[in-house]
Amino acid sequence: MEFQSGVRLDPNLSLECDHGVITARQLQALEAVAEAGSINAAAELLSVKPPVLFRHIRSAESATGASLVISSKTGSVLSADGRRLLDRARILEERLREPPVLAVACSPVTEELMMAVIPRVDPDIELVISHDRHNLGLLRQGLAAMAVIDDPFLLMDSDLPAEELGQMDMVHVDRGSRYVRHRYGAQRIAFRHLEMTGQDHTVEGELLSVNDLLESGRSFFIDEILLLRKGIRMHSSTEPRLLRHSVMAVRNSEDPRVLSIIRELRERMSK
Repeated sequence: MEFQSGVRLDPNLSLECDHGVITARQLQALEAVAEAGSINAAAELLSVKPPVLFRHIRSAESATGASLVISSKTGSVLSADGRRLLDRARILEERLREPPVLAVACSPVTEELMMAVIPRVDPDIELVISHDRHNLGLLRQGLAAMAVIDDPFLLMDSDLPAEELGQMDMVHVDRGSRYVRHRYGAQRIAFRHLEMTGQDHTVEGELLSVNDLLESGRSFFIDEILLLRKGIRMHSSTEPRLLRHSVMAVRNSEDPRVLSIIRELRERMSK
């Protein structure tokens, strides 16, 4: 059954979130609540029964891990998370309507490599810089033609073509058993090493910037290349070869420009 309504979102639109995928029907349910101001009125707008609409909202909340709708005696409205999600969906929809642009994605770990290579291949290629999970989501949704992935563990169950570009070392800064996790790089490989060697540790949060890691007073792992960009050399408490990890290129396109980027990245990382 397809919704019959006046809501505007594309019925083929979907969003990948941390805990699952939000479908077009779930997005339309949220938009209907935003427009109608109550569950009953939103259900009428979509020509479904209120329990059906409610199930779609709960499924969307499960996918995001957040409360998306706030209900009271006077009606229902989207929460701040719900409004942000709907804004994200509308931005994505607008982007899908635009003429296609070749987009590639990476994390800050390989950002400078990508910025050096892309102008040589095609300066009009769009570069998206985010964490690995988000970039893989863009790839699966067809919003990126290629992604450079720092954490090869994420690709264990992937059916997308992947190939190794090279390897990188990590630095282990040991300030005791209290750790913070960096948002980027092969953090799971690093913390798995602690577990396999039986080193007592607790993770007390996640940080995005190198400066925040350095000033945290906690132990952490970081890709050496991020320190070297800042002119920082630090002793690693763990032998770097034990934390060495592959950097992978994953693609869903045979575009010659994608293949050229992969070739140039591999050449640069082999030097």
